[in-house]
Amino acid sequence: MCIVEINDTTYLNTCGLPVSKDPTIMYEDNAECITQIKEGYIKSDRTKYIFPKFFSFTQELEKNKDVDVQYVRLSENATYLFTKALPTTVFRKFIHKIGMCCLQNL
Repeated sequence: MCIVEINDTTYLNTCGLPVSKDPTIMYEDNAECITQIKEGYIKSDRTKYIFPKFFSFTQELEKNKDVDVQYVRLSENATYLFTKALPTTVFRKFIHKIGMCCLQNL
């Protein structure tokens, strides 16, 4: 069993796993969230009860180029496949997008 610390590739190397030098891409559909990550804590009515220290970890990862936060439109966010009840057409679109197929198509 391997225990992996984020940003430390030595554990991955010792386990024989390939390590990419490219930053991990994080897709986000919330523009406010992307702003918070890239620019740091922004105090507003919606964030006044969240401690600023919770923003520092993701902001540090973004500044160090360990993650690359990119905007994705709601209609293209394939993670909804796992979190939302979707209409059949949208469900099939996302299934195809992530490379899954139905057993009856095999």
